[in-house]
Amino acid sequence: MTPTTSTMSAIDFETPAGEEKPSFKHPAEVVVNQHPLPSPGPGEVLIKVAAAGLNNLDLLQRAGDYPVPEGASEVPGVEVSGTIEAVGAGVVSWDFGAPVCALLAGGGYAEYVTVDARQVLPVPDRIPLVEAAGLPEVAATCWTNLVMQAGAEPGDWVLVHGGTGGIGSFALQMLAAYDAQPIATVGSEEKRQQAMSLGAVEAINYRDEDFAERVHEITEGHGADVILDVVGGKYLEDNVRALAHGGCVITIGLSGGAQGTLPLQQLMAKRGWITGSTLRSRSVEEKAEVIAQVREHVWPMIASGAISPSIAKTFPMAEAERALEYFASDGRTGKILLVMEH
Repeated sequence: MTPTTSTMSAIDFETPAGEEKPSFKHPAEVVVNQHPLPSPGPGEVLIKVAAAGLNNLDLLQRAGDYPVPEGASEVPGVEVSGTIEAVGAGVVSWDFGAPVCALLAGGGYAEYVTVDARQVLPVPDRIPLVEAAGLPEVAATCWTNLVMQAGAEPGDWVLVHGGTGGIGSFALQMLAAYDAQPIATVGSEEKRQQAMSLGAVEAINYRDEDFAERVHEITEGHGADVILDVVGGKYLEDNVRALAHGGCVITIGLSGGAQGTLPLQQLMAKRGWITGSTLRSRSVEEKAEVIAQVREHVWPMIASGAISPSIAKTFPMAEAERALEYFASDGRTGKILLVMEH
């Protein structure tokens, strides 16, 4: 079955009048426009979107600071939930009407989106369809970075910066279910308590404490085997101080800048290593492997109740600009979703 309409509503980021390009000071305007309804190609499915998850890269794209991958939709949004509306040639894994969620290269802030069938996941048991929009990107980000790339293992001490954000709140739950020992950094006592409820062994208020010193106190001198870093340059030196011997810092965000001081002698003495990662620009084949592992290892954790989506707030599609502004605010915790109005 195919939709009876030939157009759909979608969000566009349009450069403000009088500006050559958007910036963080003058971000693109958020506009709802009509787009042609996409059609699934071979190996693809068409999803009728119920909700889309907001992510930091959406803010970067709005500010003109995140190039859209070649061939991807200019419409923002890299994760959605919804139902299968149509399938392309060769797709036998999904049926019409199946409740799903998906990892995208773009196009999620829309009523419909097409995506390679290998990047689609079933909605986990006990999770409502709308809330499932907050799972694909964060689950893929946490598993691929912490386990597939950094090699975190059960029993490891893992420091998670931004422990109550969308990524952090999921990472703490996943690590606890994985039998690792997560430690979080947070910015307030309220967030410290929230991080503890999400599975952190301890949470450190970075405004009041030296997190590197506290990590060594908490771990009785061992340090962090893995550090999931969403801050970047500002934390580079302190991350190395916090590392255990043979430990890994994996940087996935640059909210604290793209440059910092690297104490090479200390890194060498600890036999530590620093790596980085992005997800959106990976090939379909790479994403398919990540999604396959997420389905095998993470989806059972969600189905069992060990991990919840931690949805903080939802906004209708017409209020996308307000949703993005709320997402960018300091007080935000958990996942923010944009709900479509079919």
